[in-house]
Amino acid sequence: MHLTNGAILRVEGLKKAFRSGKSELVLFDNLSFSVARGEMLAIVGESGAGKSTLLHILGTLDSASAGDTYFAGSKLNLRSPEAEADFRNREVGFVWQFHYLLPEFTALENVAMPLLTRGQPLQEVRPVAQRWLQEVGLETRAEHRSGELSGGEQQRVALARALITQPKLLLADEPTGDLDDRTGDAVFELIAGLHREHQLTSLIATHNSAFARRCHRVLRLKSGKMEEVRPESLLA
Repeated sequence: MHLTNGAILRVEGLKKAFRSGKSELVLFDNLSFSVARGEMLAIVGESGAGKSTLLHILGTLDSASAGDTYFAGSKLNLRSPEAEADFRNREVGFVWQFHYLLPEFTALENVAMPLLTRGQPLQEVRPVAQRWLQEVGLETRAEHRSGELSGGEQQRVALARALITQPKLLLADEPTGDLDDRTGDAVFELIAGLHREHQLTSLIATHNSAFARRCHRVLRLKSGKMEEVRPESLLA
């Protein structure tokens, strides 16, 4: 699928290295790519290739050793910690392999949490959270705690929580990795539907070739380098 909306995310010469004694372990080096506004991009690669670290850097949860990242024309790696936190709260939605729901809170309260941390009162946020639970098909589970929900339901709550701030960018790290095939397929379909409906730009790190094939574009992280591969060339 060809997208003509221009790049919302741009990466130039990105490097991530770790010190190991006197030596340097380079996870990846000189990564450069851009992501078009409205694009659904899959990032594939073996475990340990650096997919999660790359998403962490793009979401300002980690810093690169070298290189620059730009979001909507603004350089991310020059921002203060406070500005980075504001960027994460307002512009980015995160979905991880593990849902990280707070067990002592209900599904609705978990979804509402990003807005509650802004200081908005629960009575004001409650109808917004309820609406997002409806978007992910869980409006009847609003008062259930996470332990009372299935794995697929927990991940749907996590997705609603990620999107309640109406971010422009969705970063998903193996969002179906802990789910069985049928549940994983349903969650991926939900992500794809919300991506289209809310005009998101989505980066999805996944081991699932069938899911990657359904994205607009696929980048493979291998041996510290990034290469673009045709989605249809991936095995189902």
